[in-house]
Amino acid sequence: MSIQNSDQEVIQTANDWLASGHSLFLVTVVRTWGSSPRPAGSIAAVRSDGKLVGSVSGGCVEKQLVESLIREQQNQSQHDAKPSNNYPDNSLNTTGHISTLHVNDEQARRFGLSCGGELELVFEPFSDPDAFRALAAATHKRNTIRRTVDLNTGDVKLETLNTLQRELSGDQRFQYEGHKVIKVFGPHWRILIIGAGQLSRYTAEFAMALDYEVLVCEPRSGFKEAWKVPNVPVLDMSPDDAVLQYATDANSAVLALTHDPNVDDLALLEALPSRAFYVGALGSRRNYEKRVKRLSGLGLEATDINRLVGPVGLDIASRTSAEIAISIVAHLVKVRNS
Repeated sequence: MSIQNSDQEVIQTANDWLASGHSLFLVTVVRTWGSSPRPAGSIAAVRSDGKLVGSVSGGCVEKQLVESLIREQQNQSQHDAKPSNNYPDNSLNTTGHISTLHVNDEQARRFGLSCGGELELVFEPFSDPDAFRALAAATHKRNTIRRTVDLNTGDVKLETLNTLQRELSGDQRFQYEGHKVIKVFGPHWRILIIGAGQLSRYTAEFAMALDYEVLVCEPRSGFKEAWKVPNVPVLDMSPDDAVLQYATDANSAVLALTHDPNVDDLALLEALPSRAFYVGALGSRRNYEKRVKRLSGLGLEATDINRLVGPVGLDIASRTSAEIAISIVAHLVKVRNS
């Protein structure tokens, strides 16, 4: 089973809970102020018996929210009335079946959010076993889906985004318009890995947990046949063609991990002059110097060659394939976030 990113885990688990006959709330952080630890767009699912998956505050206020939701459900079932405002700050606002809650700085600190901050949360109740089926299937397939919720009516709209539409800025990935919540699920960034060895397998699985779409190009038949990572296709084409077709935009990274210059250099020749935000190659510092000379002799400009990250990843004294993979995805996080 491949590693899931946090949104995938919430949606897949919520789908399983509903299919098993449970009811639940989907909780979304729609606005934050101050030093709230989780950004807008973060989600969690709270089951009717108090079980929770995901996070809206880094673990600080979830316990109190779960207890409040359970009390709320008990009050509604006993009195068949509107929400009784048993939430921690008595500020639950209900429109139709969807509720919002504002947790202010003082309450956040009381709940254990030591850094303070304020949160505004939206609660969507669900009991229909089919409610998350389409979204769960799409995220499992690594598709990119825009989910729009009308808070006044409760209507939900799902749209599949194509490759070009995935190049969205952070504020386009999540939008809150007061009466509408818009969130994009699925890969926003893409990694093209050259080579299908053990290092590539670890790198692919760690990268998927960070919501990357991962593609592998492997022209060597023996390695290609051994690739077993779910939802990561192996491209049957030359590395240079793979870069040109899949990894030249600013949301893409290219990782040349075969340690074979006859394979890796083909990808680098196209990746380095492109808009890819990260281009790295496996190898020692001595191999890096040799590679620079080769690429220079093949006509690449010095400004393009200087973009090459080699040895690839952060220097964490890594030795095993898993450790090197961690150093690579950590460097991707650092570069992407800066």
